[in-house]
Amino acid sequence: MMGYYIIGGAVFLLSMYVSNKLKSKFKLYSKIHLRNGMSGAEIAQKMLDDNGINDVKVISVKGQLTDHYNPSNRTVNLSEVVYSERNAAAAAVAAHEVGHAIQHATAYSWIGMRSKLVPVVKIASQYSQYVIMGGIALAAAASTLGNTVLLIGIIMYGMGTLFAFVTLPVEYDASNRALAWLENENMLTQEEHAGAKDALKWAARTYLVAAIGSLATLIYFISIFLRRR
Repeated sequence: MMGYYIIGGAVFLLSMYVSNKLKSKFKLYSKIHLRNGMSGAEIAQKMLDDNGINDVKVISVKGQLTDHYNPSNRTVNLSEVVYSERNAAAAAVAAHEVGHAIQHATAYSWIGMRSKLVPVVKIASQYSQYVIMGGIALAAAASTLGNTVLLIGIIMYGMGTLFAFVTLPVEYDASNRALAWLENENMLTQEEHAGAKDALKWAARTYLVAAIGSLATLIYFISIFLRRR
């Protein structure tokens, strides 16, 4: 199991680095006040209007970096600072979340696939590691059932890894839609747009690190299974 802890430790350190970098970037670009004077909520609403989306509400939610789009109740949820602030970071986040709303409205294939995986992944991610550890323990006890249980756990964990990789095009596409709209509608100055782009780049890297970490762990579990066959 030493390999598992090494992978976990490396992913944790990389995640912490990217997370801290993301927070510092948002803090930096929160100081770049928008020349147009619009708040994150106003930018989100205008982007929805410009794309002909009239059934999605923009609401404020508590917390930091808690921004998300909820397809079940058709809401763009912006953290309090993003909702009310008027800076490059707020503009980037608000437009990004509306990007998800546009994906949903236009039946973007990757977001549809991710939505279908959610119910399965919720169960699989909750129990996969317990099943894997149980399989390893049974196999160590020379039980023929061990490899079967281990394989089932690996398949469950693999669903989470698949979800992580399906999430990547969804997040990158939402950012691309956001940046394109901000530029095409001349919503930001050159400096403001550069800040928004950099902030979204680091936000996307949090998903990339999660996907790579999940894949590395999956490969490690598969190697254990192959050695025990």
